[in-house]
Amino acid sequence: MGNSCVAGASSYHFHVKQTHSERKCLIPLDEVLKSSDFLVDDSCVFGVRILKADVSSQNKPIVIPKKPITVQNIFLQKKGFIKGIYTWTMNNFLDMKLPVLSPEFDVGGQKWHINMHPLGDQYSTNSLSLYLYLHDQKKLPLESGMMIELTLSILDQKHGKHYTVTGRFVFATNAKNGWGWSNFIPLKTLMDPSRGYLVGSNCILKADATIIGSSNDG
Repeated sequence: MGNSCVAGASSYHFHVKQTHSERKCLIPLDEVLKSSDFLVDDSCVFGVRILKADVSSQNKPIVIPKKPITVQNIFLQKKGFIKGIYTWTMNNFLDMKLPVLSPEFDVGGQKWHINMHPLGDQYSTNSLSLYLYLHDQKKLPLESGMMIELTLSILDQKHGKHYTVTGRFVFATNAKNGWGWSNFIPLKTLMDPSRGYLVGSNCILKADATIIGSSNDG
């Protein structure tokens, strides 16, 4: 890892056909790992400032709008995790064709829903789609954020071998209020009677959501 580097603080010009910056080195990675100036309690903060310049005419000076810089830190918590478990039982799963929201449930003082697309959404490939949605994102304090570790399971009602997927997502103001998986489980697997995920028209979904990080360092 001696040749590995952390991307440097530089300026870049983006054009229509250029969607990412060049890779440049600010500091070798091994120096970052050894220094207490960059790593504090296994946490490291990166920052970026984006300026939009008007260069429509070479005879006019470049104009850089003066806007406040927003900095948001999501701290990974080491203790005091807030966890919620929700079980959603559907007795008429085979009748569901359109997207449906689960009843709301509470985690960390916020209301959440599971958004299910029984036949998949526009991004899926013959799969069930599942997403976790924050009920009212506008109620979050300004510039606040939460890192959620989410485990969604389709329960095996015959053998106890549940189908489980886990991921981490950040919910924050001025960001998406829903995260999840467009290809959560193949419909062929879900409908297989030997798997026990669907018994008759009965399907049981379990959600384990834990707040593992927040805008408050704790």
